[in-house]
Amino acid sequence: VERRTATLPARRSIKKEWQAAWLLRAITCIDLTTLSGDDTPGRVKRLCAKAKQPVRSDMLAALGVGDQKITVGAVCVYPNRVRDAIEALAGTDIPVASVATGFPAGQTPLPQRIAEIEQAIESGATEIDVVIARTHVLTGNWQALYDELRQFRETCGDTARMKTILATGDLGTLKQVYQASLVAMMAGSDFIKTSTGKEEINATLEFGLVMTRAIREYWERTGYKVGFKPAGGVSKAKQTLVWQALMKEELGVEWLLPNLFRIGASSLLTDLERQLYHYITGHYAARHHMPMG
Repeated sequence: VERRTATLPARRSIKKEWQAAWLLRAITCIDLTTLSGDDTPGRVKRLCAKAKQPVRSDMLAALGVGDQKITVGAVCVYPNRVRDAIEALAGTDIPVASVATGFPAGQTPLPQRIAEIEQAIESGATEIDVVIARTHVLTGNWQALYDELRQFRETCGDTARMKTILATGDLGTLKQVYQASLVAMMAGSDFIKTSTGKEEINATLEFGLVMTRAIREYWERTGYKVGFKPAGGVSKAKQTLVWQALMKEELGVEWLLPNLFRIGASSLLTDLERQLYHYITGHYAARHHMPMG
C-alpha cells in the first residue's frame, strides 16, 4: 500500500490544458461544506452562492467552457441548516447533503441518530452523510455495524443517497478500514467516505487506496458500483489531481464523475480557482480576488 501510494503522485504528472480540464472536473465533484459551530443562515447562503458559480464567468469563457453550467457536486451542512441551503439553491439542480447520526463521533443513542436523518430529509436533504460508531469496528462487532447501517439505509429510503463516513483515522489498521468498507457497502451505502474532517488523521492516499480496492472487490462480486469520497485535509488543487488519478487507475473513468466521486472540502475551491487563473493568465491572483462568496 505504501509503495503504491508513494509512487502515484510522481507518476501521474498532469500538465497544461489537461490539468485545467481535470481541475474543472474536480470542481464539479466538490461537496462544498460548512460544518462549524458558528454556522449561520447568512454563511450558508454565501456558500450556496459560490456553489452556483464556483468559477468566475470570464474565466470560464477564457477556458472555452463559457456555455457550460459548471457547479459543485453538492452543498453539505448540518441538519439545522438544510432549509437555509434549500432556499438558497432554489431553481438549481445542486443537491443538499446533510451530516447526521451524531456527527462527528457517532456516540449518541441510536434513536437520536435515526431522528437526525429523518429531520434532514424532511427539511429537503437528498444526500445524507452518516457516521459509523467506531466502537463496533474496534471491538470486531461487524454485525452491529451492519445492523445500524441498515437502519440508516432504510431511513434514507428512496429519497436520499447515503454516504457512510468510516472515520478511517480512528479505525486502527488498514485491514479494519477494508472490512468496514465492505460492511458499509453490504449495508447499502451509495458512497463510502474517509473522514469527518474532525479526526487527527483524515483523508490519506493509504486509506483511499484500501477503500477503492474494497469498492472494486464489491463491484466485481455484486455488480454494484459504490462511490468514494475523500474528506478532511484536501485543500490544494494538486491533491485533487492525485485523487482523480487514483480513481482512474483503480476504478476507471466512471469514478471521475460526481455520481461516483466527491471531494469533501471547504477551502479547496479557492485554490482550484487560483490555479485555473494561473493557467489562463500566467500569474496567480491574490486570494481576495477569489472569494468564497
